[in-house]
Amino acid sequence: MSSTMLSQHIPDPDLITMYAENQATVFSRISPWTKLAALILVILVLTLTRNLVVCLLLYSVVLALYTAARLPFQKLVAWYALPVIFVISLVGLLIWTEPGTPLLTVTVSGLTLSLTDNGVVLALTLILKALISITISLFLLMTTRYHHLSAMAGRLFPSPLDQIFLMAYRFLFLTLAMTGSMLKAVRSRGGGLVHSIRVQSKLFAEVFALVFIRSFERAERVQKAMVSRGYSGTITAGTEVPNPRAGEIGVLVVFAAAIGVMVLFVPVPGGI
Repeated sequence: MSSTMLSQHIPDPDLITMYAENQATVFSRISPWTKLAALILVILVLTLTRNLVVCLLLYSVVLALYTAARLPFQKLVAWYALPVIFVISLVGLLIWTEPGTPLLTVTVSGLTLSLTDNGVVLALTLILKALISITISLFLLMTTRYHHLSAMAGRLFPSPLDQIFLMAYRFLFLTLAMTGSMLKAVRSRGGGLVHSIRVQSKLFAEVFALVFIRSFERAERVQKAMVSRGYSGTITAGTEVPNPRAGEIGVLVVFAAAIGVMVLFVPVPGGI
């Protein structure tokens, strides 16, 4: 288990980095620009469509890519827990207000709520959108080396946003490492996250506050160390990011065309 791993349901940055740096599949040799373009295309489609069938087909493609890259499938299933819970917490009330054919009727304090077929379709569609987003994002992160990501950030974001991106990525590891060490200390003394919050919530809040204070102190020490080594406010990535090859561009065009066909010609379930 990684020292920064807080829960099996939270993506582990160390594990993601390990896969990214040690990938030896064809996907690790694809241009990062190609994978980024595919990510943007997928997110654009998810933003514009409410078609359950399109989302299901797109999820099948994204999951097939993730599996073909030999990335950890069991970890992915565990990481799905948080986005699914988040979506359900948001649409838990909305699904009872969707018009359609009633499937379930519940009366609470004189108020009648009906769960319709369109409500179920809405919930499934939003869950699939969340799963597609996290799967394609993890696919990009776990098949692209960090020095390529940092070089892309330097080319895409204006200063100082590129510096903020690079620093935030680094300090994420520091904060998670200290939080992970704290939780290990709690467990080694017979405590637990839920039990400690319930019994000594004030003390636990103070410990978490201490973690963030120490994170800021660590960040200040890192910044001083960088200045002492000649840091002037700008980190310039010298890595050359491979440009998309003709075959990769062709695949992107075919992918975009296939998505366009699905969005335009696949019927919408329930007529929503």
